[in-house]
Amino acid sequence: MGDARSAVVTGGGSGIGEAIALKLAEAGYAVTIGDIGSAGSEVAQRINAKGGQARFVPTDVTDEESVRGLMEGAARTFGGLDVLVANAGIPEAKAPLHELDLSKWQRVIDVNLTGVAVCNKWAVATILDGRRNTAEPRTASVINMASILAHVGQANSNAYSAAKAAVANFTRSAALTYAREGIRFNAVSPGYVDTPLLAQLPEETRSQMISKQPIGRLLRPEEIANVVLFLAGDGSSALTGSIINADGGYTAI
Repeated sequence: MGDARSAVVTGGGSGIGEAIALKLAEAGYAVTIGDIGSAGSEVAQRINAKGGQARFVPTDVTDEESVRGLMEGAARTFGGLDVLVANAGIPEAKAPLHELDLSKWQRVIDVNLTGVAVCNKWAVATILDGRRNTAEPRTASVINMASILAHVGQANSNAYSAAKAAVANFTRSAALTYAREGIRFNAVSPGYVDTPLLAQLPEETRSQMISKQPIGRLLRPEEIANVVLFLAGDGSSALTGSIINADGGYTAI
C-alpha cells in the first residue's frame, strides 16, 4: 500500500469533502477520510468498490488524540502521509452582534479554526516523523478550507467570518515556517457551492445566492475538488502561502 501517495481529508463524508475524497481517489491517491459522522464510511466503501484505496476513521477535529490517531493511522496504513485537506467545518446560526451567543461562537471557532490548526499540527508532525529514515523525502501539501467570507464581509456572520479569515492568515504563516522543509500550505476559499446543506434552503434564498454569482449559478462541489487536486500535486509546486478564491468571480466584484 505504500506506493500510492497518501491523503487525509477531514469532513470527507459529504458535500465538498466528499467530492475532494472522490477526486483524489480517482487521481490515484490512497485516501483516509476523517469525519464525525458515519457518512465517511460510505464514501470510503464507494472508493474501494471502484478499485481505489480508502479507509474511514471517525474523527473529532477538536480532539487532539482523535486527530493524532487519524494522521498516524493514515501513515501506517498507506506508507506515509503526503497530503492533508483540512476541510471539516460547521455553519453558523447568523445573529446580530449584540445578540451573540458565546457558547455558539466558541463552537464555531473550535471546529473551523482550532480544528484546522490541530489537523495541520499532527499532519506536519506525522510527515516529519516519516522522513527520519528517508534519504530523499517527498514533498507534501497541506490545503486548508477557508471561504469567501475570509475576504469579504457579510451581515450577521460573526464567528464563521472570523474563523475563516484566521484560517487564511494561519495558512500563510505555516507556509513560511515550512517553506524550506518541502511542505507547502495553501488554502481554498469557496463561494456558494451547491451542497446538500444549501439544497435544504428555501428556493428564494437559493435564488438570491445565484443572483450574486457573476457566473450566474452555484458552484459544484467537483469544481472545488479540482482546485484541491491541483494544489495537492506537483503541478502547483510554485504555490505556497496562496489563498485561491474558487468563487465564480464573487470576490472580484
